[in-house]
Amino acid sequence: MLLKRLFNGRICGLIGGGIVLLFSLVAKGQENKKDSLKQAQLQELVITGTKTFKRKTESPVLVQVLDAKTLQQLQVCNLAEGLKFQPGLRMETDCQTCNYTQLRMNGLPGAYSQILINGRPIFSPMMGLYGMEQMPVNLIDRIEVVRGGGSSLYGSNAVGGTVNVITKLPRKNGYEVNSFYQHIDRQTPDFNFQANATLVNDSNNAGIAIHVNRRNRGMYDANGDNLSEMPALNQTALAISGFYRPSENQKLEVSLSSLSEYRYGGEMRKPPAYLALQAEERQHNIWMGSADYQWNFNKEQSALIIYAAFQQTDRTHYTGMFPDSATDIQQHIINPPYGYSNAMTWQGGFQLNHRMANWFKRRHVLTFGTEYLSDKVDDRIPTYQFLVNQHTRNWGIFLQSDWDIFKGGNLLMGLRADQHNFLPHWVLSPRMAFMYTLKTNTQFRLNYGKGFRAPQAFDTDLHIAFAGGGVSRVKLQEGLQEERARSWSASVNYDKLAAKWIAGFTVEGFYTYLRDAFILENIGRDQFGEIFQKRNGQGAYVQGLTLELRANYNKKLQLEGGFTVQENRYREAIVYMEDIASGTQFLRTPNQYAYAMFRFTPNTKWNINVNYVYTGPMLLAHFGGAENFPNDAMITTNAFSEVGTKVAYALPVKRLQQVWECYVGVKNLLNAYQDDFDKGKYRDSNYIYGPAMPRTLFIGLKMKSN
Repeated sequence: MLLKRLFNGRICGLIGGGIVLLFSLVAKGQENKKDSLKQAQLQELVITGTKTFKRKTESPVLVQVLDAKTLQQLQVCNLAEGLKFQPGLRMETDCQTCNYTQLRMNGLPGAYSQILINGRPIFSPMMGLYGMEQMPVNLIDRIEVVRGGGSSLYGSNAVGGTVNVITKLPRKNGYEVNSFYQHIDRQTPDFNFQANATLVNDSNNAGIAIHVNRRNRGMYDANGDNLSEMPALNQTALAISGFYRPSENQKLEVSLSSLSEYRYGGEMRKPPAYLALQAEERQHNIWMGSADYQWNFNKEQSALIIYAAFQQTDRTHYTGMFPDSATDIQQHIINPPYGYSNAMTWQGGFQLNHRMANWFKRRHVLTFGTEYLSDKVDDRIPTYQFLVNQHTRNWGIFLQSDWDIFKGGNLLMGLRADQHNFLPHWVLSPRMAFMYTLKTNTQFRLNYGKGFRAPQAFDTDLHIAFAGGGVSRVKLQEGLQEERARSWSASVNYDKLAAKWIAGFTVEGFYTYLRDAFILENIGRDQFGEIFQKRNGQGAYVQGLTLELRANYNKKLQLEGGFTVQENRYREAIVYMEDIASGTQFLRTPNQYAYAMFRFTPNTKWNINVNYVYTGPMLLAHFGGAENFPNDAMITTNAFSEVGTKVAYALPVKRLQQVWECYVGVKNLLNAYQDDFDKGKYRDSNYIYGPAMPRTLFIGLKMKSN
């Protein structure tokens, strides 16, 4: 039944077109000589799959890469916008008022994904609510993605997969200034300014980079009820990074970032927020930093890496509705529901790599390390009697063997042991991956991994939503146990290379089983609103298939696309709403989703990009109470498609040794935006789906050193 879905729905046109173009390129180049085996797509170095640098085609764990150049061509503003252009990944907006985002990998909710900054898990549960929107794109060098549980060496939460955001380091002297304006549905302005500058000394053993980002976006009201569907944003990001090589075999890398954001959504009026009919107001101040020292010794056969990283978030916030009765109004004004949040995450550890060039006549790399992770969250709103005060501490030890067991065959085995302060015992998480390479251009991979999630509050548990005329909150059940996961995947990767073109595909099947799965269930109401309880269920599974297609002709025409078909079920029926039939299906999880990117670069001056994102139907719980939706209901949404395009023209200015680039484009060209939002202050703010923004025009100018 699952495989039948592969050929259903609107994505068939995308798949068919991609296959036709792929095989036409293959046929067209049969007579060309195979003299371009050093194509950049196959020679990229990645680190996320094995914790050591390897070429993509040599990594037994499948790693996808989204680089800074592609992010610029897609005209994304932040990390959240960029991640939807990767196979098996889907970004969603989960609140109509504050617009917090969530990443789903292989169909699993956001808390199952491990987001890393430069390989370090400092993306805390608190930062997970808005952090992907707060990470500006000009800080990002590349994004490495590993789907499934094969990256368990990075920590306990890497059940759905791992996203490793690699920030920019200085490589050469230069600068870039980029300013653009977005106009959202002909009514809302969005100003963006980005600047980068790098300086490397003449000896090339030290460098520094500075990054600046400024964004100011207005509020957007989609249905004319004077309550926003997109909040106002006022963001500032400052970052500095650098490196120093005291000798040829030593390197120190450091980075420090400051992210500040004011976010307001709800009734479209001026502050104070507590006088609005309904509003969410957030002020975030975030600091992040890291330091990595690497020493290569033993004739470059061994390497020691010592690292430390931290993230500090201070947040003041308001979530509330203006009451109706005089008594309630008086109490609201005396004691409005303002809150304060503080989150501190830090990690320290070391990693030792040792390479044996002749282990049974084959290459063998051993990796050993240990790390300590502390995450402290204090989030409280006294008016709602809401309090999350947790301090999680995890000590992890990992060991990995990366062995070329025979010509073309690589076996990766690893084991991680975690001692979590919320658990009375050590948790062992093994992983295994095998890759066989056939004729240098075809790789077969098998992966298995285990992981767990501790009984703690994650990002979505910290969000307070409006629903049913009140505010909804999440509580953890007493005696909550850890959730265990087992993940399997198998894939085939094929690339055909010739003098002027490259084309290929990847097919991957995946299956993940969750034991004692965390379940969010409606357990009733109190004086403030709906209450959801997180408890252990009988179990759940996700299974599916992902297909990727890619082709590049003479660096002028490039196609990349992928789609996923999947299904997921709990082993027991879940009560999502009172008096509404229970079900076993995951909410907010479509069974089909896809993306595609097409780029045409006829010469060094012109660059044309067309991109596409498809999302299939999904099930949502819709709480009644709004003036246009009075009753509770389970809703199955319609499928929707996003189309975007960008046209850029670059003009060299030789006298100034600069390149000026002007560009225009549109996001969500077909305006496939949700058209059935709730109206009024009693709206269900979680009833939101579809693209993150309506049709949006943009125009910009970029200046960079040549």
